Amino acid sequence: MSKQIHVAVGIIENSAQQILLARRHAHLHQGDKWEFPGGKVEVGESTSQALIRELKEEVDLNVVMTTPMMEIHHDYGDKKVMLDIHWVRDFSGTAQGLEGQAVKWVTKQDLVNFEFPAANKAIVDRILATI
Repeated sequence: MSKQIHVAVGIIENSAQQILLARRHAHLHQGDKWEFPGGKVEVGESTSQALIRELKEEVDLNVVMTTPMMEIHHDYGDKKVMLDIHWVRDFSGTAQGLEGQAVKWVTKQDLVNFEFPAANKAIVDRILATI
């Protein structure tokens, strides 16, 4: 039986109301698909603390605070995830893929043109509802 992985996910929105996406490396689970940056929540960390750490490590952003948005439980068959999704609008720095991944700012309307892991569909729908 696979245990559930707790993942902090950041919906990073800049002042131009664009959302930051990152492309998963081909060799990873759900590889080559686009995702919202974030990572695993470590023992003893809050979701916000995990996001602040992960977004610095992954995309070089200095996050001041995060705001809870939604939670998603998804079973991929080989892996179960609990996505703890937060809005990130209070940050500084210039986003770049520190792990060699492609990153891209896109308008909310353009999110429909990207391929995401199945668990992210509800996130895209929620973002589109804010337009």
